[in-house]
Amino acid sequence: MNTDTRRPVRIANVSGFFGDRLSAAREMVEGSASSEDAIDVLTGDWLAELTMLILARQRMKHGAGSGYARTFLTQMEHVLGTCLDRGIRVVSNAGGLDPQGCADSLREKADALGLRPRIAVVTGDDLMGDLDNLRAAGEQLRNLDTGETLDEAGAHLLTANAYLGGEGITRALAAGADVVITGRVTDAALVVGPAAWWHDWSYDPADQGNLDALAGAIVAGHAIECGTQVTGGNYSFFTEVPGLEHPGFPIAEVARDGSSVITKHQETGGLVSVGTVTAQLLYEIGAPAYANPDAIALFDTITLDEVGVNRVSISGVRGAAPPSMLKVAGTYLGGFRNSLSLVITGLEPDAKADLVLRTIAGVGLAEAQRLSPGDLAAASILEVAELIVAWDRTGVLDAPDTASAQSHLRLTVRDTDPKKIGKPFTAAVVESALATYPGMFPTTPPAEPAPYGVYWPTTVQRGHVATHVTVDGEVLR
Repeated sequence: MNTDTRRPVRIANVSGFFGDRLSAAREMVEGSASSEDAIDVLTGDWLAELTMLILARQRMKHGAGSGYARTFLTQMEHVLGTCLDRGIRVVSNAGGLDPQGCADSLREKADALGLRPRIAVVTGDDLMGDLDNLRAAGEQLRNLDTGETLDEAGAHLLTANAYLGGEGITRALAAGADVVITGRVTDAALVVGPAAWWHDWSYDPADQGNLDALAGAIVAGHAIECGTQVTGGNYSFFTEVPGLEHPGFPIAEVARDGSSVITKHQETGGLVSVGTVTAQLLYEIGAPAYANPDAIALFDTITLDEVGVNRVSISGVRGAAPPSMLKVAGTYLGGFRNSLSLVITGLEPDAKADLVLRTIAGVGLAEAQRLSPGDLAAASILEVAELIVAWDRTGVLDAPDTASAQSHLRLTVRDTDPKKIGKPFTAAVVESALATYPGMFPTTPPAEPAPYGVYWPTTVQRGHVATHVTVDGEVLR
């Protein structure tokens, strides 16, 4: 690997979510065989708020140490040997809830392949074992959306992970790690950490130059974090994107000053344009001040320019000191839910929806549109905690065909007791089939209740979270 820090570092993304294209890592590495296309770091984002709950249930099923994204291991089987041969470092948050378990499994696979990578693990994000201490230290863990405390909501967290920044990744790479596996870091940290290592940036918030460089890397990280979304996927003007059947994954070339160029392997499908980059940069963004643990990137300072075919530069990004609080993603099991959708065809759809609601639940359409799920359940004849009614009135009069004349009424029930939302609910729907509006039928057969999760966003003081780094089991001091 060329470690000349005067040139930009080429950081490639090969996963935008848990379940993304398995062949992406091999496509990226095989596509970088020439020096012109060579990449320095292979990254991937496997985690979202829902993913943490999925991994928690996976760990409950398979035991301690199993709460990680196993598809990452499949990708590593494809490319680890080549990455080691070419000096390509790998950085991934696929460790999820069990970064060490992921590292141990990767070690087993590497041993079977006759490979000896240095594997680093970055932890400290998992706060589940510290919740009592955090509360004793004054952390109220209030929900950022509702303002409720956990006690007020009666919630018992299943996962609680602080969003770490890139510093632990930087330390691991500086210590010689070939592969860095993390728990919950910010999506952008997967680019910030390698860029700071490559260019020897400081994380000192008192240095404006550092803040600007870190902020630029945050923007680059945000640009490529969702994989092919920046190369034409989910793009509103998708008809402008060639080869969208199989778009290439993105690469961020991050320069010493934090500016970057977003690109892809030229022979792959998709498109990198000012439009596709703008669309991705605006994804999941609220205020222009985009807070991360390493810096705040000021998105209203970004300049985008097309500098070549499938090459868009990001420059001018200014940074501000990072916030004193770290965001925490909590999840818990909210209970169980069950749903059925009814098709309503033809004339008087509102009257039909009202009739079947009164038949099944003892409440009318007006009440369903006015009351909260809890109040609607209390007013109904169904013994459930929540009743949610969605009325999709899409049918048209004098429709040219049956499908165009159809609307849909969706009933969802939720409760902590699955028995209450099983047969007592589905039987009430089925038994009305011949006794309510004409043409009544559900879109699917009755199903068993399924558990559902609840996202609990909150914050903690930065000083209450410590990042820990090990390389091949040895703790970095």
